[in-house]
Amino acid sequence: MVDEQNRTLPIANVGRIMKQILPPSAKLSLEAKQRMQECATEFISFVTSEASDKCHRENRKMMTGDDICRALSALGLDNYAGAIVRYLHKYREAERERVIASQNKATSSSRDEDIEESDQSGQPSLQADETPTPLMNIFI
Repeated sequence: MVDEQNRTLPIANVGRIMKQILPPSAKLSLEAKQRMQECATEFISFVTSEASDKCHRENRKMMTGDDICRALSALGLDNYAGAIVRYLHKYREAERERVIASQNKATSSSRDEDIEESDQSGQPSLQADETPTPLMNIFI
């Protein structure tokens, strides 16, 4: 059987999330944090179980964010599903941009290395933002 502590959210994280909505002077009892921890854990288990069942029926081993969104809708939690779908879309877009930026950075540093190598060989070098012109190709 799974250890109970491994199935729950960290109580410090639960308390931090709860405090975000409360006035700065508000205090939270340990009991309030524990009850919220239990509720959040049960909610996550409930939604995950629904998504897992769907994946099992479709003979899939991997659960995706889309499965969680569909599970929320199937459980009648359409308001949550809509918000999660919007968040998932923004997250995927940010990830795409991050990957593109890292690829551009790698390409740029590779191009800079090529430029530095041509400097050492005594050939004219290009600036990073400069493209070769036909006249420059004579010298390269």
